[in-house]
Amino acid sequence: MNHMNRVITVSSVLFVLSAPLQSWAQNDQSAPHSGSNDEIVKMRMEVAAANKAYDRKVAAAKKVYDHKKAEAAKERDAAIATAHNGAPQ
Repeated sequence: MNHMNRVITVSSVLFVLSAPLQSWAQNDQSAPHSGSNDEIVKMRMEVAAANKAYDRKVAAAKKVYDHKKAEAAKERDAAIATAHNGAPQ
């Protein structure tokens, strides 16, 4: 059991020490310059813009869906209440 505790402790320490290194590497790539002449950077910026526009459209559609779903639920609840009130007890 002592060996297992040591393995868990060492693994935890390595994980904690490696997390900032991964974060640093990601932050270094995440801010490309807007005036870059690099074709790959331009392509990635265009892909990111397309994904952002898609996400906005999906969010808008989801709001409409949620609103319509709430309206339908109200109608259903009203019909159920009417059925319950009209049924003999």
